[in-house]
Amino acid sequence: GAVTRFAVDGLVAERTGGEFPWGTFVVNLTGAGLLGLLAGAAVHGEALLLAGTATLGSYTTLSTWMFETHRLGQDDQFPIAAVNLLASLFVGFAAVALGHAVGTLL
Repeated sequence: GAVTRFAVDGLVAERTGGEFPWGTFVVNLTGAGLLGLLAGAAVHGEALLLAGTATLGSYTTLSTWMFETHRLGQDDQFPIAAVNLLASLFVGFAAVALGHAVGTLL
């Protein structure tokens, strides 16, 4: 998961640039959607532990999200920091819900 996170973050950041941490945003949203998919598909037991906790847990990154938000605040980029914080929360919840809905169809 961590290697994939590094690759996805790098690819996205390379293509987007700017102050907003798009790489981390994309990583966390795709991870949230995939975890919702697992829950919706009723994956449980060791399969959920391996896929959800080990793989997606190492793919997504709360610490980087918080660090980047903090860095934006330190750089007086308060509007971008607020967007990063709030968009990640709201769009993240939507990604989980969408993943769960798709998972229930499987």
